Amino acid sequence: MPDRDPHSSRLLARRSWPEARFLADVLRTETVGGGLLLLGAVLALVWANSPWRAAYAALGDWVPWPGGASLHLDLSLATWAADGLLAIFFFVVGLELKREFVAGDLRDPRRAAIPVVAALGGMVAPALIYLAVTLSAGGAGARGWAIPTATDIAFALAVLAVVSSHLPQGLRAFLLTLAVVDDLFAITIIAIFYTADFHPLPLLGALLPIAVFGLLVQRRRTWWWALIPLAVTAWTLVHASGVHATVAGVLLGFTVPVLTGKRGEPGLAERLEHRWRPVSAGIAVPLFAFFAAGVSLVDVDLGEVVRDPVVLGVAGGLVLGKVVGVFGSTFLLARFTRAELDDEISWTDLLGLALLAGIGFTVSLLIGELAFGPGSPEDERVKAAVLVGSLISAVLASTVLIRRNRVYRRISERESRDDDGDGIPDVYQQESR
Repeated sequence: MPDRDPHSSRLLARRSWPEARFLADVLRTETVGGGLLLLGAVLALVWANSPWRAAYAALGDWVPWPGGASLHLDLSLATWAADGLLAIFFFVVGLELKREFVAGDLRDPRRAAIPVVAALGGMVAPALIYLAVTLSAGGAGARGWAIPTATDIAFALAVLAVVSSHLPQGLRAFLLTLAVVDDLFAITIIAIFYTADFHPLPLLGALLPIAVFGLLVQRRRTWWWALIPLAVTAWTLVHASGVHATVAGVLLGFTVPVLTGKRGEPGLAERLEHRWRPVSAGIAVPLFAFFAAGVSLVDVDLGEVVRDPVVLGVAGGLVLGKVVGVFGSTFLLARFTRAELDDEISWTDLLGLALLAGIGFTVSLLIGELAFGPGSPEDERVKAAVLVGSLISAVLASTVLIRRNRVYRRISERESRDDDGDGIPDVYQQESR
């Protein structure tokens, strides 16, 4: 087989060795985090449907700091998980985005076009399906149009770990980049469409601690005693402005420099991402899932639930919309640009990834709360729809990908083979010659 040009325009090609090594570390952390996320969601579902479900509801409604009303911080534990802990998740997302645009695939317009188009298609199609269902039923619930547009990378990787799929590095890279771009669009949607009671002065005030934070990190001053108070201050002011407070995490992440130093050591963005990703994946997201996924089905008319337009729109958007959007847009892009799939990769593989992208959990649940209000009847049905839609997508994706696992295993063995024992797989050295 001829050597592969790492800079070719082939679709779903693997990245360079430094990118592959960094990607492997990210995926390893997110896979473990995905398992904890699933555990948190299962615990919430079991508790919310047990005889002790009142205690679960009381725990989520408990306000640990009732004296914070003047700063709009008299929040329940469930709200702290959504607004506070998820700010850590979005800080890591900001670092990811900055790195992708400066040093990753998104810096090259040709390579960026594929995941960007796929992510855009994977958001537009689910939103249109949701709106078609809800508007045809009278328009009730149309405000939740963005719920099925998000992909949960940790949940998706956990599914891959469960089914023991040996996805090639190029497919995993595409899935991760797709999720990163998806997060960027989701953040924009939250900031623009789900901001209530906007107050400009606190938002303008937040620019000062964000600017000082950025000045310090640009000068490589990583004093935790300065950066953490600045980040908390920025978060508080953004929260008081009416913009969802997690946006502060993204803005702070954008200020961190990416490029490495003169001696080739990892850039500050990569080091901070390495430090905070385990906190995000192992603590912040699982705790949010624990408080957000506890939908009670006790005394609920399941027939009425499955006929609800919001439920049908969310589940249809995740299961059908993501496939149409991600697979369809990538297929059309390939046809118009005459790009070819990478060696041993087929359109069936992309179909499996498109189904996997229908696993929307963390951000979908967050948007559901923003659209309908925490604890509202619509929000409870959104939770059920997200869980069901994600489960169906996971089962369908697993069915497609498992059938190709023998091919994936062969590619994975070749990508990890290191006959000379120098720590760099031979395939990457052959490509650089």
